[in-house]
Amino acid sequence: MRSDELFIGGQWWEPSTGQRIEIVSPHTEQPVAQVAAAGPEDVDKAVAAARTAFDSGPWPHIDPAERIATIRRLAELYGARRTEMAEVITKEIGAPISFAQRAQVALPWTMMSAFCTLAESYPWQEVRPGMYGADVHIRREPVGVVAAVVPWNMPQFLIVTKLIPALLAGCAVVLKPAPESPLDAVLLAEIIAEADLPAGVVSVLPGDGSVGEYLVKHPGVDKVSFTGSTAAGKAVAAACATDLKRVSLELGGKSAAIVLADADPGAVAAGVRSASLSNSGQICNALTRILVPTRRADEFTDALAAEMTALVVGDPTDAATQIGPLVAKRQQDRVRGYIEAGQAAGARLVTGGSSMPDGIDTGWYVRPTLFADATNSMRIAREEIFGPVLTVISYTDEDDAVAIANDSDYGLAGSVFTGDIERGLGVAARIHTGTFGVNQGYTMDPFAPFGGVKGSGYGRELGREGIDGYTDSKSISVAP
Repeated sequence: MRSDELFIGGQWWEPSTGQRIEIVSPHTEQPVAQVAAAGPEDVDKAVAAARTAFDSGPWPHIDPAERIATIRRLAELYGARRTEMAEVITKEIGAPISFAQRAQVALPWTMMSAFCTLAESYPWQEVRPGMYGADVHIRREPVGVVAAVVPWNMPQFLIVTKLIPALLAGCAVVLKPAPESPLDAVLLAEIIAEADLPAGVVSVLPGDGSVGEYLVKHPGVDKVSFTGSTAAGKAVAAACATDLKRVSLELGGKSAAIVLADADPGAVAAGVRSASLSNSGQICNALTRILVPTRRADEFTDALAAEMTALVVGDPTDAATQIGPLVAKRQQDRVRGYIEAGQAAGARLVTGGSSMPDGIDTGWYVRPTLFADATNSMRIAREEIFGPVLTVISYTDEDDAVAIANDSDYGLAGSVFTGDIERGLGVAARIHTGTFGVNQGYTMDPFAPFGGVKGSGYGRELGREGIDGYTDSKSISVAP
């Protein structure tokens, strides 16, 4: 892997900083690789290359079918290196290899083809009848140079949701991966180099937060697509507002699973496990508040506890592992702090806790932890923990459950579990979130838009709406 150089404008360059990002295994706590670190001069070079590619290059102006064909070729090359990509992601962030293969790699690969299919039917040009008798021509044109800033938890998924629709729209992209997960981005850069995109269309710049900030504020950038914490998203939005720069934000979540009284406890526990604890709980749309009817609270809590205690915690390279380490020591400390805060607030610790899992001496692990007898005012119910920690909250009736679910600063996802689908759809209509599931966590369907409301951000990724975010509509009137 060309980890000692930066991929800028379609070529490999020595970094201006001469510095390296050290990647430490979350499992062994030992260094596993180094990657070239970008600095401001590298950002300037990448943005300049992107501006040239967009302002005077062929990419924005060629027929969309040609761009689609190029991205399909990229998807073929990506597919050939799926195994390698999954192993790299497991090495750098500790994602269990089975999850890495399925969700960190296979899903993004599928999304590439799905976006191409959407682009084939996308209304790049249309003619509408005007009110005054003459037709109005509508063109959807690329927004320009895009800064795509992604976090470490689902790196390839989040890269693909930004990079591929932006490229299909005709934009040029400067990608800034997180310092915890630069290896997979470098591997992607190698694949992009094989795909022979026009010069300047894509650059990949691993770096710390200061590099991301410099890129977001760069005057040569037309749009910022950011995924990260709500606090960071507010700073990005403020920076973009200064120059009236387009921005989309996919931020945090504290999603609720509403369990109705007619739901099956075993099915609920299995559904919550999948929707809440995948990637060791480090997913923004995790169902972390489990709302259960008071009269069946013990039954549902016991089923959840049995499911969580049966989880296999350990070496992320082992195919049997279901819960791996957290990405960094700071993350382990953060999650343990929430566990201690939950106990101090009076929530009942059902299973788990802040000690290391049995049989594990090294690595940034946290035991799968379940709280019960909690209230929605506790920190563990209001703040995003980003680890394998779930909180059970009792409610009196459906109206109370809806009120608790909506009583959150976030609005990314949610779910309802019930034996009555129509009732479940009725509950879904009452919850103020961008996405929702019935008898499951929200399923990432590439044809369906994904995004949040309130503190979870604005803008949508995936679906046709994922392409909309990288286009501007131009109206052209023709005199009769």
